[in-house]
Amino acid sequence: MNGPFGLEQYGLFISAALFCVLLGLEAVFPRKIRVLPRATRWRTNILLIVVDSLALRMMGPVVALAAAGWAAQKGIGIFHQINGNFWLELVCALILLDLAIYVQHVLTHKIALLWAIHKVHHADRDIDVTTALRFHPVEIILSMLYKVAIVIAIGPSILAVILFALLLNLCAMFNHSNLNLPQWMDALLRGILVTPDMHRVHHSTVPGETNSNYGSTISLWDKIFGTYRAQPAAGHDDVLIGLEEYQSDNPAKLWWSLILPFRRSASTENVTSDNDLTNMK
Repeated sequence: MNGPFGLEQYGLFISAALFCVLLGLEAVFPRKIRVLPRATRWRTNILLIVVDSLALRMMGPVVALAAAGWAAQKGIGIFHQINGNFWLELVCALILLDLAIYVQHVLTHKIALLWAIHKVHHADRDIDVTTALRFHPVEIILSMLYKVAIVIAIGPSILAVILFALLLNLCAMFNHSNLNLPQWMDALLRGILVTPDMHRVHHSTVPGETNSNYGSTISLWDKIFGTYRAQPAAGHDDVLIGLEEYQSDNPAKLWWSLILPFRRSASTENVTSDNDLTNMK
């Protein structure tokens, strides 16, 4: 389904352009020294992106068209019931969609089965712009189904959905980048947006830090719901990235990453700890 004014095509171009820009910037202004060589990690991360794209190509159009047709036939969705100002509805829809993504991210850490799949993303031992796109194809499909359900429930305009998808992609690439921002800029931006330093805490091997800073675009959700942690305890230079049980070269291997959710211990290795959340700063 094509978006209005070809926004989907423009969005793809903008996302690709930012991806390339961030690759260059984080190479020139790195925030943290890498543990593994770029080529080793990027090969697997990019191959996972290809697999994920194929999964969406096969499932996306069918599910999206079926959901759109069903929603139109039933006339359901919050904004379908409200005859309000278009621009106000657009802003509200963007905020609600971002809140839904925050909730989704929390659930992937709290539910053992979802964590088994999501840990493919967290197993990456370095964090850079390619990490933003490193997900298991099963998670991509489940995430797509979740988003379809949320869109049906909220009933946002097509423009709102396309704009949100674009913002989500751009912000995910930005906050996963290994970019060294000046402290004043980081402090200014994280008042509203998730910054690289803020999200790097989330990729720490320390459970209490892994279970914090769930936001993808808007930083306020973590502050509102008490899941915000300003800095890693070890500092950004010394914080260990990834998962403690997988500090080897394995996460940089494609086949290992694909079968990780199905390993025997995958469903029981949930990193969530209630005590960790109460100790957040």
